[in-house]
Amino acid sequence: MLCAHWDTRPTSDQDETEKLSPFDGANDGGSGVGILLEIARNISLHQPNLGIDIILFDAEDNGKSNIQDSYCLGSQYWTNNLHIKNYQPRYGILLDMVGAKNATFSMEGYSMMYAPHIVKKVWKTAAMLGYSHYFPFKKTGPITDDHYYINKTGAIQCIDIIQHDPTTTTGFGTYWHTQNDNIEIIDKNTLKAVGQTLLSLIYNET
Repeated sequence: MLCAHWDTRPTSDQDETEKLSPFDGANDGGSGVGILLEIARNISLHQPNLGIDIILFDAEDNGKSNIQDSYCLGSQYWTNNLHIKNYQPRYGILLDMVGAKNATFSMEGYSMMYAPHIVKKVWKTAAMLGYSHYFPFKKTGPITDDHYYINKTGAIQCIDIIQHDPTTTTGFGTYWHTQNDNIEIIDKNTLKAVGQTLLSLIYNET
């Protein structure tokens, strides 16, 4: 199961001058969807040895930090109303903010809590392909994202490939939830690193 959120927060609340204005969300929302669309195109041309489910969640990014469970509404609804009774994929991978230039993806806390073997499998695959500078073997704290509810409520082992920037106070890029989250910050090399890592996983599964 591969997933991402296709919505973007309606206001750039981290922008100093335009907090109430909408922003493009090229990275936060768009990048994960873009990679999954390209993966879908590839597997339509070359069928892998197993089925691939692609799920795009809505209403991930319109919550408030002081209101519990106000984020990830789409995945929360889905885990309580699975499209197939007793749905149980082999594992899941969530993509979030996976397209910015020089992005790095740490081994996120909830992913390591619920599915450490999947994290290690993905990171080792990335290293084998020469993408270890994007996927450093470094653990960071937990992030409440769609995968949290997929694991907790849906009982499906799912990890999160999500950008981590240790140089900012938010832990995300300086453009996060600002007017600068636009196509100018997207880098084809980052998209390629994440996409090729997933395609390698898919085509090497038995």
